[in-house]
Amino acid sequence: MESYEIFLLLMAVYVLGLIGIGLYFTKRQKSVTDFWLAGRKIGSLGIGFSAASSWMTAGGILAVIGLYMVLGMGSIWSFVAPNILALLLIALLVGKIKHLPAITQPELLEQRFSSTIRGPVAIIIAIVMALFAVADIKGFSLVLSIFFGLEPIYAAAIVALAISVYVTLGGFSAVIWTDVVQFVMLATFSLIIALVVVNAATTGSADVPAISSSDLFGDVSPGWWNPFIVGVPAVLIAIFAIIPGWITEQDPWQRIWAAKDEKSARIGMVLGSLLIFLVFGVACTVIAISLNHIYPSIPASFADIGMGAMAEAEPALLVYIVNNLSPIAIGLCAVGLAAAAMSSADTFATSGGSCLSRDIYQRYIKPDATMKQMMTINRISVLIIVALATVLSFYINSIIDVIHIATFIASASYFFPLMGGLYWKRATKEGALAGLVVGAIAQIGLTVVDLANTPAFAPAYLDTIHPVLSNHGVIVGMLLSGVAFFGVSLATKPSSTVNLAPFFADEAEKLEKEVMVVDESDQDYKKLLTTLEKEVTGDRAIVKLNLEASATINWAKFVNELKSIHPSWVTPTGRDSVYRLTKADMLACVSLTRGDNEREIWFASEPLAADLDLSTKEFLVAFKQVSEALRNIGLLMTLPTSDNY
Repeated sequence: MESYEIFLLLMAVYVLGLIGIGLYFTKRQKSVTDFWLAGRKIGSLGIGFSAASSWMTAGGILAVIGLYMVLGMGSIWSFVAPNILALLLIALLVGKIKHLPAITQPELLEQRFSSTIRGPVAIIIAIVMALFAVADIKGFSLVLSIFFGLEPIYAAAIVALAISVYVTLGGFSAVIWTDVVQFVMLATFSLIIALVVVNAATTGSADVPAISSSDLFGDVSPGWWNPFIVGVPAVLIAIFAIIPGWITEQDPWQRIWAAKDEKSARIGMVLGSLLIFLVFGVACTVIAISLNHIYPSIPASFADIGMGAMAEAEPALLVYIVNNLSPIAIGLCAVGLAAAAMSSADTFATSGGSCLSRDIYQRYIKPDATMKQMMTINRISVLIIVALATVLSFYINSIIDVIHIATFIASASYFFPLMGGLYWKRATKEGALAGLVVGAIAQIGLTVVDLANTPAFAPAYLDTIHPVLSNHGVIVGMLLSGVAFFGVSLATKPSSTVNLAPFFADEAEKLEKEVMVVDESDQDYKKLLTTLEKEVTGDRAIVKLNLEASATINWAKFVNELKSIHPSWVTPTGRDSVYRLTKADMLACVSLTRGDNEREIWFASEPLAADLDLSTKEFLVAFKQVSEALRNIGLLMTLPTSDNY
């Protein structure tokens, strides 16, 4: 069999396996939280492998090897080190992020500020996620082009169709567990190929003089091993240009929210950074040094054409594989790199899709959508991000540049509104919107100017003006965003207690208090004990109660009535989700959403496992208040009658 036929056979088996995982989780998608956050039940291993897998694209691996070949360890600051450092920094933020009651970052920003910022952030994140997915499709296109001479449309079709099916079937659960499979395949591919190219370099089997292993790794160009050869200022600029965008990237935050507890999330992030180091720091380094010995003209060309040498360095591994390995090995390598492409693209599709579904459609277009309707919209939103990335992949050429452009837009637009909102009480909605708009416009403008004025293979236009303008001027974009954010915040009225309470414990003390009196002999209380669904996951419990009213509920009218008679009920993210806000731990507060049909109301909360008994009493109070509001608009709601009562 030819290598292409072997690839098609192996790819078909692989994709069917991924679809099988998606089908397995299909019946477990009963709510928006199940679809977008895997029911908040993922352990540290799932989080770690998925976090690593989602940040290692096929294009990223090829680009890292190419950068090592041309620039040595000094290149780690443009991609590798920020990946590792960002996950470690996110691990430090887990305590603040984990217990926030959000599914998306735009929803979180509305809770902290107002609805005016949710839509713009959702659009920016969706675009950024689509750009990240482009890098996956471009990398896989390069693989198929060199291995089999196929046009880019085939790579786009394989990635798009495969992830569209298993993600829309199984949601974020399918993403997590297919990522685990894909990382194992990717790591296996990387480590085996590292051994293969080292053997070729040391034995002379690739038509080059044989060399000992010690000479191979020791006889590199001067300064190759020095990560600071580019200069400390350049290192600092790269770190401040890239890391802010990656620690505020939505997909790792979704993994934290999906983790079963804080410990699992933190360990998972640390594990993810170690796994990234295994592939980028170990395997790719070994591959790059070996390829430099096999293809010495590539690093030598850097002196003449600068970064134009990347045109040969980036596909060097693929060229070696297709020229030296057997057809079955080529097919296996193609599937391994396909796994890398899919493991990142599925993450970006779900992150971007959640913004379209929850933050645009449900928030602004149909706030009273039923859960069944939202499950359909969730799947359509994933398809939209995949389709957008596919189209963009035909117009964008550089893999690393598209990753950087997406990162810089994120850094300059919503780093200050997001992180400032979490840690600075004085931040206001006007300041957040100003920082977002100023940063986004400035960064997009600087990027366009830089790209439009940079000739092929020449240093970036803005780099030639001043080093601080390197990386498409993102430092300036972030500076302008920060000035607007802090300046406008200080000049405007502070945020309300309702917006501050979930983020700052002292503000929660100012919430309106309700005396909670529960008679445990109450028949409704006894019914509730047998009706509530309870499941302990880590340090939290998931408590649910699905009830049906006597007729169709006018959701807007009901919510307005409930809020008017009981002020503790609030809608900080729109009327699609109503919270009984009585404490700083908003996850533990009882919330209401529409059910599968227009008569259902779904009650839910995620209290600490130690507070499960107290949560049951809070559910009774919530039920009675909801029943009262429904009676006031002419509807009835009762608890199911148990055989014992």
